[in-house]
Amino acid sequence: MNDQQLLRYSRHILLNQVGIEGQQRLLASHALIIGLGGLGSPAAMYLASSGVGRITLCDDDTVDLSNLQRQIIHRTATVGQPKVLSAKATLHDINPEVECIPMQLRADEATLIKLIAQADVVLDCCDNFATRYAVNRVCLAQKKPLVSGAAILTHGQISVFDFRREDSPCYNCLFSEDSEAEELRCATTGVFAPLVGIIGAMQAAEALKLLIGMEEGLLGKLLFVNAVDMSFIRSDLCKDPTCKVCGPTPTR
Repeated sequence: MNDQQLLRYSRHILLNQVGIEGQQRLLASHALIIGLGGLGSPAAMYLASSGVGRITLCDDDTVDLSNLQRQIIHRTATVGQPKVLSAKATLHDINPEVECIPMQLRADEATLIKLIAQADVVLDCCDNFATRYAVNRVCLAQKKPLVSGAAILTHGQISVFDFRREDSPCYNCLFSEDSEAEELRCATTGVFAPLVGIIGAMQAAEALKLLIGMEEGLLGKLLFVNAVDMSFIRSDLCKDPTCKVCGPTPTR
């Protein structure tokens, strides 16, 4: 690291859990963020400010005025622009040393296979089950760690699935694709703005710990957040032996 980097990241370097070695790992790392909305906004900003060397931004949407209530990476001046370009501009202002790769496209499974292969960690910040299930399958197949977050109304959740470990559960263990769970959207139900900031910042924290090599985290855990009474409930997750994705006889 040069003198400017030592100064920029000095508060990380002072931490025993990070140090120079950990910061160098971040500088050499590549994160993939899927979705540049309420969750992806703070997640991307903290990864960039922390010095993750390369960040791929994947989203096919454009900035809408209604996004600005919670999607803090975007600005009024970027309404109508692709979210990935709006986000890239903000991240460059935060940390011009970070290489941001904008991918304005729908994250289907074929696309995800290519993008995830290049990443060291994947942050699922999307807003639909179809993408979440696809991301889960590809991360499992390629043994890439996945940080999954979701938020709607006044409730949020976050979990980590580290597929580098054989004992890691997967997203399908938690919410089976066969369950036909109701899919709620912010556009029709609403969401409390700071809640997505809380979950997105937590996703960044978990991703950074995975990249640095910290053992402590939410692997095998599910953290629920209630933004009304500010309660946090953490539950253990176990690998489902009958899971159709990560079980002994996968069918998906």
